[in-house]
Amino acid sequence: MKPPGPAVRRLAARLRRLPPSCGPVRLIGVDGHAGSGKSTFAGRLAEALGGAPVLHLDDIASHAELFAWTGRLLTEVIEPFGRGETAHYAPYDWRAHHFGPPRPLPAAPVVLIEGVGAGRRALRPYLARLLWLEMAPEEAWARGRARDGEEQREFWDGWVRAEAHHFSDDPSRPYAGLLVRQLGEGYEVLPGPLGDPSAHPDVTHREGPPAMW
Repeated sequence: MKPPGPAVRRLAARLRRLPPSCGPVRLIGVDGHAGSGKSTFAGRLAEALGGAPVLHLDDIASHAELFAWTGRLLTEVIEPFGRGETAHYAPYDWRAHHFGPPRPLPAAPVVLIEGVGAGRRALRPYLARLLWLEMAPEEAWARGRARDGEEQREFWDGWVRAEAHHFSDDPSRPYAGLLVRQLGEGYEVLPGPLGDPSAHPDVTHREGPPAMW
């Protein structure tokens, strides 16, 4: 994975300054359409944060509960964080179709929660900031299909319908404090629809070759 660029490092510095939102944790949601690059971006942001833990919602969801996982996430992660305790969650194995042994998730100063639905209404009260990966759904889904190959075509057909239904009923983007757009190299960070109460003059910034500034 490439190291985080200047835009991601500046974003990390701003997130560290936020007040805790869930017990001692600054919980940062990284949402967007499937295939939009959330996992890659979260990995670079976590590195810029000095190795912040990342909870991937792909580990919380399952074939039977693509989006009906709120209760488990609240019980396994949010409630322990609220008490300042290490959380434990059972990651789902998408090939074996079952949950694995519990995995610890420390109540670190900053924890990233990444995946479709990270900004759902049930989680927003616990988020210090919601980031949205800005990409049209059709483009994101096409990238995801190309990444996963023909063997996942049937799954993707069902997923697209489920995701569209989810965001129709419980949209995340209108509540994002910041939008993140992937460039040819690096990222651009922009003010989101909700606005960002901790905004500074450098909120809108880009990274990449000089020609992109």
